[in-house]
Amino acid sequence: MSDSLNNIQVMRYNRQIVLPQIDLDGQERLLNARVLVMGVGGLGCHVAQSLVASGVGHITLVDDDTVSVTNLPRQVLFNDASVGQLKVDAAATQLRHLNPDCQVTCYARRPDTHQLDTLVQQHDIVLDCTDHKSAREQINQSCCTYTTTLVSGAAIRFEGQLFVSQFGPNMPCYHCLGLLFTDPQSSCTESGIFSPVVATIGLQQALIAMQILGQFGQPPLGKLILFDALSHQWQSFAVAKSAHCPVCGSI
Repeated sequence: MSDSLNNIQVMRYNRQIVLPQIDLDGQERLLNARVLVMGVGGLGCHVAQSLVASGVGHITLVDDDTVSVTNLPRQVLFNDASVGQLKVDAAATQLRHLNPDCQVTCYARRPDTHQLDTLVQQHDIVLDCTDHKSAREQINQSCCTYTTTLVSGAAIRFEGQLFVSQFGPNMPCYHCLGLLFTDPQSSCTESGIFSPVVATIGLQQALIAMQILGQFGQPPLGKLILFDALSHQWQSFAVAKSAHCPVCGSI
């Protein structure tokens, strides 16, 4: 049975509910949504904060890392007292203060294939906030297997990237996208990252996820969106599904 908004929640989310695209029905869809956030770094912190504040009813945080002082400029759920703590635990504490109505579940280890499959099946949408290609490919494979919508974000230097897939006929997956580019395997540790870029991309991931869950607007399905912070330009490209993709080619 789906949960309904109580009077206090109706008041809390009033500024969203009065939007005709959302209304009570859309807000209740957010309340009943289950979101899997893979990675609680810069992207994941902004994603989780926005989802919880906006009334998403249940999020699961997956990360096996601990907070370091170099995380603090862009990972907004942490402070100096968080250093050394597990990221999922430190983030969950802040999120529960932000909105006690939201159920926050912590998964403080790197899931293997079976564990990831189980997590994906338990959620309505997956937000990939990781920074490793191997993890991204594993997440994409699991989402494809269970046709769970995937919203992928990435940020490095002054550049950001978004990609969304709802697996089905003519819909590309993250592996299809990867076939179009040579991945240099750069990391923020090596190349650097400007904090507002992470915030921009993470909030866009949250926006797209809530559009899909709340069933309003036109999320950019099957498109690669690029952001250049130095020129303040956004670009959008349709990505073709690869008929020979080993992940989604048979769908």
